[in-house]
Amino acid sequence: MKIVGVCACTVGIAHTYIAQEKLEKAAKKLGYEIHLETQGTIGTENALTQEEIDSADISILAIDVKIKGMERFDNITKITVPTDIAIKSPTKLIEKAVEVAKSRSKGIKA
Repeated sequence: MKIVGVCACTVGIAHTYIAQEKLEKAAKKLGYEIHLETQGTIGTENALTQEEIDSADISILAIDVKIKGMERFDNITKITVPTDIAIKSPTKLIEKAVEVAKSRSKGIKA
């Protein structure tokens, strides 16, 4: 399972990077590949390529603000949540994303 996503909070400092770290640790623990872009006060870091997005099974957008390049995710199943959800329940969020991705690949609406 390949997951991509973006983390961005209102201030663009703490919650952005905490959400990224928690999601990366949860995905690793569950055995999934994850690539996360951050959009914060210092700009975009770890920018996702369109190829990475297109080859992913699902996208998690842990965002509290509008992000740059949202249209890049138009053709991929995505889950959008506040950064608080990614911080407080990263494992449950990853598990839900995997469940949604698997049901979509089988043609079942989640």
